[in-house]
Amino acid sequence: MIERFENASACWKQVLSDVKKNKGLLSVIEAFARENSAPSPIVFGTSGWRGEIGNDYTFNNLRIVTEAIIEMFRTGDSRVMAAIGVSGYDEIKKRGIIVGHDNRFLGRAFAMEVIGRLQSEGIKTWYAGEAPTPEFSAGVEMINAACAINLTPSHNPANYAGFKFNPSDGGPAGTDITVHIETIANRMMSENKVLGATLPITVDEIDLTALYSEFIVKRKTLDISRIKHFIKETDCLICIDNVHGSTRSRIQRILGESSKIQYLRTEDDYLFGGVAPEPSEKNMEGIEAVLAASRARFKLGVIMDPDGDRIRHSDGNVQIPMNYFGAMALHFLYTHKGIRGAAVKSVPTSNFVNAIAAGLGVRLIETMVGFKNFRPYLLPSSTEKAIVAFEESDGISGYNHTLEKDALFGLLLSLEMIATTGMNLGDYLKELMNAFGHYYPDRSGISVDRSLAGKPLIDKLSRIEKRYPEGSTISIAGMERTIKQVISIDGIKMVLDDASWLLIRPSGTEPKVRFYIEARTEEAKINLLSAAEEITREALR
Repeated sequence: MIERFENASACWKQVLSDVKKNKGLLSVIEAFARENSAPSPIVFGTSGWRGEIGNDYTFNNLRIVTEAIIEMFRTGDSRVMAAIGVSGYDEIKKRGIIVGHDNRFLGRAFAMEVIGRLQSEGIKTWYAGEAPTPEFSAGVEMINAACAINLTPSHNPANYAGFKFNPSDGGPAGTDITVHIETIANRMMSENKVLGATLPITVDEIDLTALYSEFIVKRKTLDISRIKHFIKETDCLICIDNVHGSTRSRIQRILGESSKIQYLRTEDDYLFGGVAPEPSEKNMEGIEAVLAASRARFKLGVIMDPDGDRIRHSDGNVQIPMNYFGAMALHFLYTHKGIRGAAVKSVPTSNFVNAIAAGLGVRLIETMVGFKNFRPYLLPSSTEKAIVAFEESDGISGYNHTLEKDALFGLLLSLEMIATTGMNLGDYLKELMNAFGHYYPDRSGISVDRSLAGKPLIDKLSRIEKRYPEGSTISIAGMERTIKQVISIDGIKMVLDDASWLLIRPSGTEPKVRFYIEARTEEAKINLLSAAEEITREALR
């Protein structure tokens, strides 16, 4: 059967063209994953290494990345050890590593390869099985493990697998760690190394959901008893779409079973029914139908991606993307729970939170894209803690919580928000917009030739800042707008004289240029997106 396809990519194309008809071809994908020993560049982007199963994400390449991590441990570079949070290799062996995966194809098989190779070096391991990203973050802290390896590509389509490395603080690995992994792994790739399978001697399982439940009670940012009381005593309906992912069964264990909570897409399905498993507006259709059929006073629907680090909300009348929910979370945690600190967001995220932070007298901090950039404000030892830290791509964490983005936190926080304010999320959002102003964010992008990826693309886009400095003007649908501020933390962000803005930046994971915009009226969004694309194409020429 494998001879029918030139490579795994060709087979995946056939599989994804009709997932019901072609799911039997997954056995061919497995054959490619096991037999393909071709080297592939290893790049840890904003959230780990990702690749297509059977093409660049193969058993051999996974072994090489694991071996690169072991070699990094052995070298004992003091800066790397400090970044991991250990004194040296012996401490890593003793404290151990948690290994698990989301619900992707071959997840367990890949995890066994990692565990076996770690065990062969005398490193203690725990197997988490299928588990969401935030549970790894909490689990590392709760058992004082040295680090965690989570095999997930997050919200990527079914043909992808991934590899996340978390040091002892539970957060995403920074470049002070990942650059070393990349360097060693790519050296091995250049040597065309082929490594044999090393399977575990024993498999010690760990219950990350139990540890996560203990973690949130211990940290006290969320009031679980209040949420349970709200569900029990009020006329409410909660609909949770797990999209066949690793968040399934988690809320039942945290909050208990309830007839007022309905769950969608909890079955095993490596192919996600043929959809991109992301918390998008389109993927909310199932939730919207459930909410529309209910006459409950309080309604909440959420969709979470396969590894549980992204979430989108709805109250049945309005969808609430993270651009809005993160700002609402700041207001709620500050005014209703008395939490003090800073508001932290990534550069492409809506300025709605800027307006609320200014109104509350809270310092606003903008970072580069990537949740790992929030680490300085989420650590328990931080001198300036984040009240909330979030990014427009649907990730959130908060005061005294995990260093990873956490969809479970986003769900539980929204329930406490409704219970405390006595309002559905849409009503709360409307109240805040009337008080602090209306903001309408959106995003788009264009693909570029693969030869431009990396520094060549960055160099071309750097022309934009020279062409459009502060004080210059740009034409938006024939109207001249003055650029009041240029922010170049991550890409080029131009804030205009009406507080609208546009941001142009290269993707960290794909050969693309991404546009992020925010208008002050719904109608103006298309004009800002057009302007962003025109400016980009001008720079690329």
